[in-house]
Amino acid sequence: MSEKALEIAAHLMALSATTAPKSRGESFVFTKIIEGRQVKEIADSMEQFGEKTKKKNFDRDAKSVRNSEVILLIGIRDATPISQNCGACGYDNCTLLEKRTGPEFSGPHCAFRLLDMGIAIGSAVKTASILNVDNRIMYRIGAVARSVGIVDWDFVMGIPLSGTGKNIHFDR
Repeated sequence: MSEKALEIAAHLMALSATTAPKSRGESFVFTKIIEGRQVKEIADSMEQFGEKTKKKNFDRDAKSVRNSEVILLIGIRDATPISQNCGACGYDNCTLLEKRTGPEFSGPHCAFRLLDMGIAIGSAVKTASILNVDNRIMYRIGAVARSVGIVDWDFVMGIPLSGTGKNIHFDR
């Protein structure tokens, strides 16, 4: 499939993520398009990360990534709570949310900001669907993109894109 067509699709998906509704109209959602040699580097890094951490399925997902032409990353960074004190994050008061770095991501996060990210991801994959671009949302891509310094966002998901006769991201 034409890499150019998938690049265009990724840009339209990023636009969909950017324009998706956000709590209070404040956006902490970021996007980044990965293409070319860097896609293969992420696949290599995913395999290495899985071996190093002994976590399952990084190698399986790396195979899908290696066969993809483009990846769209969507994440959040420095997302301030909306100050509802609703407790959905697990804390009674929003002021108790103290950022710390976990093994793959930083958190905790306001549940509304995570919903914003989810809505952005949903909008992006809806656009991919409209364009008939094969894709799959993968947390493992985001964890590795963050660990190797491709992005410095707090929480990230990756969406590999392909255009073949059969969706390579599902029959694994």
